[in-house]
Amino acid sequence: MGLEIEDRSSDSPYIERVWRSTSHGVERMTSVATAHWDLVFWEHRGRVSVAVQGPETRASPAPVPEDATFFGINFSLGTSMPHLPAGRLVDGAVEIPDATRTSFWLKGSTWRVPDYDNAEAFVRRMAREGVLVRDPLVAAVLRGDPPDVSERTVQRRFAAATGLTRGAVRQIDRARRAAILLLEGVPVHDVIHLLGYFDQPHLARSLARYIGRTATQLSARGPSEPLSLLYKT
Repeated sequence: MGLEIEDRSSDSPYIERVWRSTSHGVERMTSVATAHWDLVFWEHRGRVSVAVQGPETRASPAPVPEDATFFGINFSLGTSMPHLPAGRLVDGAVEIPDATRTSFWLKGSTWRVPDYDNAEAFVRRMAREGVLVRDPLVAAVLRGDPPDVSERTVQRRFAAATGLTRGAVRQIDRARRAAILLLEGVPVHDVIHLLGYFDQPHLARSLARYIGRTATQLSARGPSEPLSLLYKT
C-alpha cells in the first residue's frame, strides 16, 4: 500500500532520471523541492493526462489519485523547451490537452506516448525537432568549470535554462542530499558536517522548507505520508 516508485538513470545528456509509479491506498504525498522539471504521463480511471511539471522551490502537499499509474521523464539542468520558458514553470505545471493512451499533441505535432523503456528515443526526437534544447553552460557551471563568458551572461543563461538562480539550485540539491543521508541512517551531526550546514537549526530550516520533514522524521523512516522522488546523484 502507498506510492510505489521505480526509477533509473539515463545516458542521455538531456535526461536526469526516468521514473514510474503506482498508487494504492494513499490520498496525499509530500512533493519535495526539486530544481528539475518533468514531463509526466498518468492514467486514472481510464483517462490519460500529460503535463509539464516545473521546478519546485519548496515542499508542498500534493493529492494522489487512487489506483493510478504514472510515468515521468526528469530532465537535466540546462535542458528546456523554448516554447515553455523555464521561468513560467517554476512552482507550477502546464497540462497538455487531448492526450490518449497512444498519442498526445505537442507544439504542433502528434507524438506517440513514450514509456519507461523508450524515453531516450522519445527525447532524441524532441531534440531533433527543436522542441528541446540544452545549454551546456549550466552543467559546466555546476561542475565548477570556469566560464568563458561574463558573470552577467552566466546568470542570464542559467536563469533562462532553469528558471532558478545557482544559489537556489545549490540549496535545493543540498537539502535533498541531506534527506537521503538521513533516510540512510547517517547521524544528524555527520550530515551537518558533510554538507556544510552551519549548525542543526540551519539544517532544520532547510529540511522544513525543501523536504517538508524534520531530521527526526527522516531518520525514523516510513513516514505516514510518502515523499516524491528522491534519488542519489
